[in-house]
Amino acid sequence: MINDKQFDEIYEIMEGSFPESEIRTYARQRALLSNPNYRLITETDADGKIIAFLASWEFSTFGFVEHFAVSPLLRGSGLGAKLLSQYIEQSQIPIRLEVELPESDFAKRRIGFYERCGFHLNSYDYVQPPLREGQADLPLNIMSYPDPLTEAEFFHFRETVYTEVYKRLK
Repeated sequence: MINDKQFDEIYEIMEGSFPESEIRTYARQRALLSNPNYRLITETDADGKIIAFLASWEFSTFGFVEHFAVSPLLRGSGLGAKLLSQYIEQSQIPIRLEVELPESDFAKRRIGFYERCGFHLNSYDYVQPPLREGQADLPLNIMSYPDPLTEAEFFHFRETVYTEVYKRLK
């Protein structure tokens, strides 16, 4: 169970790692902790401070990594690959995640990181619904592990995520 201090550490990393359009408000993010499908995996330093986290949604047919980040001071240290590898190894179901469109060097590097971890970039049109009031849909790509998605798998993923994670039908 995540306590208040731990959640604050996770949210601080989240705010330093994602644009506002890709994270919920503090209160809405914290409220997810009571959802039985939502799971947080953390990595701590020698002092017990959270230095990396992976936030996933666990459904019967796939896991959805919604947020995954390493403290900015430790990026490039291999910690992210280690945490993602542990998540993949313990998962008994395929994994999906969202990534920015490959329009910037940073987005291309992120996609390359996931590809080196065994993920496949899928070409289906997808948007992340707004996570905050007044925001627009955010065009993203879906990556999948261990295999590329079929069209039916993509539509099942999108329907599940829209209704269970984003609470809207599309």
